[in-house]
Amino acid sequence: MTTEDSIVAAVAEAVRTREPLLVQGNGTKAGMLRPVQAARTLSTAGLSGVNLYAPKELIISAASGTPLPDIENALAAAGQHLIAEPPDLSDLLGATGKPQTLGGVVATNLSGPRRVAWGAMRDHVMGVRAVTGRAEIIRSGGRVLKNVTGLDLCKLFTGSHGTLGIITEITLKVLPAPEATGTLILQGLDAAAGVAALSAALGSPFGVSGAAWLPPEAAARVPGLGGIAGSATLIRIEEFAPSVIYRIGRLKDQFAAAGAVTLDTNASLAVWKDVRDARPLAVGPGDAVWRVSTRPSSGPSVLNALRPAGVVGFLDWGGGLAWLAGPADTATHAAVEAAARAAGGVWTLMLAPDSLRSIVRVVPDEPAALARITREVKAAMDPSGILNPGRLYAGL
Repeated sequence: MTTEDSIVAAVAEAVRTREPLLVQGNGTKAGMLRPVQAARTLSTAGLSGVNLYAPKELIISAASGTPLPDIENALAAAGQHLIAEPPDLSDLLGATGKPQTLGGVVATNLSGPRRVAWGAMRDHVMGVRAVTGRAEIIRSGGRVLKNVTGLDLCKLFTGSHGTLGIITEITLKVLPAPEATGTLILQGLDAAAGVAALSAALGSPFGVSGAAWLPPEAAARVPGLGGIAGSATLIRIEEFAPSVIYRIGRLKDQFAAAGAVTLDTNASLAVWKDVRDARPLAVGPGDAVWRVSTRPSSGPSVLNALRPAGVVGFLDWGGGLAWLAGPADTATHAAVEAAARAAGGVWTLMLAPDSLRSIVRVVPDEPAALARITREVKAAMDPSGILNPGRLYAGL
């Protein structure tokens, strides 16, 4: 599809024939969540291009099929960047060869390490255009920071995985990119001690924008951490160069840790890109991958609880996000669910064979009241149930 009108026509035809549609961009995230059983695929990859970029206004608007590298390159040329630092999970999900699209990142609400400081992707979506399952074009939000026009459907569509509508255009708030980046690495701490250090750093006045803990086997998978002894507790600072040097030094003094290592901008960028894209995760052939989100202090308990089940992982977001990999079977998946619930968190099945992800809950069941609202919203936006049916929940 190369125009919004052609998408409207395709949806109208699908409604008429009651044929479900698999909605995607370049399909780089097709391995996530539940497999969609659909008669046809509707791709937004043909909707491409930056429609508006106003660096002084910190705003960029682009068609949903625009490759994310095109967005990032346009911003970099003006010294700006995407705030949420969205990960590129193409290698993890086995979708190499095509770049992820802007619409795919927004539809999945994926955010990187900077999430702990600047919020999730949905916090920076200022406007969307979309085609609903009624074959109607809707617009929400706008192109200015202070906007109260209409219902705020931006957050509703962000993270909906194409189940409520087909996003055709997205407007994002952006920010100036930092002049320099520095990383303080504390070596050899166990998960609990590492997360305690990350919490102290995040609670300090030094503006930490990345906080991750890698066990020894995960740290060894990151080329930029060569020479690190044991585990690596990573603390990132981004700002003007003199400020980064000063604040890294103050943090180093605060922890007074023997053997602490610092990384300069280039080394830091490489390491945090690996963390962002989950490259420290050891994924074996046929393994499943999960993300568990919980309060940071519970991250270590999730890792410890799942170690007997053969599940390995590392922690991002100050300990609040556990990336996990292990056997792709129902028993291991049940163990992940149990560990997430015990920690008061939630899980997402990020990668698994169709035979597993078609029979298990890929995200937790919602409380009854919230599930009712979800069904009502789905019925309002997609009454025929043709858009990515079953992607999040069986039968919805």
